[in-house]
Amino acid sequence: MINKNFIIKKMAREEVDIAIEWAANEGWNPGLHDADCYYSADPNGFLVGYLGNKPIATISVIKYGKSFGFLGFYIVKPEYRGKGYGIQIWNAGLKYLEGRNIGLDGVLVQQNNYKKSGFKLAYRNIRYEGSGGGNLPENSDIVKLSTLPNDTIDSYDRLFFPEKRSQFIKSWINQPDCHALGVMQNGKIAGYGVIRGCRTGYKIGPLFADRKDFAESLFLALKSKAKESESIFLDIPEVNQAAVALAEHYDMRVSFETARMYTGKVPDIPLNRLFGVTSFEIG
Repeated sequence: MINKNFIIKKMAREEVDIAIEWAANEGWNPGLHDADCYYSADPNGFLVGYLGNKPIATISVIKYGKSFGFLGFYIVKPEYRGKGYGIQIWNAGLKYLEGRNIGLDGVLVQQNNYKKSGFKLAYRNIRYEGSGGGNLPENSDIVKLSTLPNDTIDSYDRLFFPEKRSQFIKSWINQPDCHALGVMQNGKIAGYGVIRGCRTGYKIGPLFADRKDFAESLFLALKSKAKESESIFLDIPEVNQAAVALAEHYDMRVSFETARMYTGKVPDIPLNRLFGVTSFEIG
């Protein structure tokens, strides 16, 4: 179906709020300040489809470096689904990322559709939900990330992501309603994590650490920033059994899952040290 009144264009910053709101309506529980952080990653990577003067479809297609892209926020307003608008904005997004390895976190029921566009399953990501609270660990090696040079954080983050994402990380760890902590070993960073306020409770992500005990210390420190009455969420690659064990040890329960898929080779990142995904929306 082609409707000449359906126009796809790059989002202005304020239009990213539309995608965030629709994501909330879908039950994805976005962060309170996600829009600013996501937009900083690639201001050209957000597309919106208008039918006349009404937005009805969104997609994000974020470029990282020269070789990688991540697709998210693929949403069509419910009353316009099944009418051909979704595939049009989907194709526009893929064209923007042409020539790159593209990743996404898709709901399981859409796996077969994504496979038709060349995406292949890499592994599952599992969202765990639990309660905040607890005490800050008595660990003098935990520091605020704000005390570390940006280059130090960038270099460590690069181990866990297919391309450098300096601008995004700078925005992510300095957003309001957020705590960003690192763990040090012999004067060097050995892990870091972020907890941010969301529509419901808080999400921890990323959570990267060289060892399980470092991940646990960071997890407890971040968890302590939320009240016991508040929910916390942690998205874990299922293949990291140490991360699964950590979540289950602290009585977290599975609430959601996605299929991590790529069009190209699965990036060579240390999933055994990746205890929490940064974002299902932009990687």
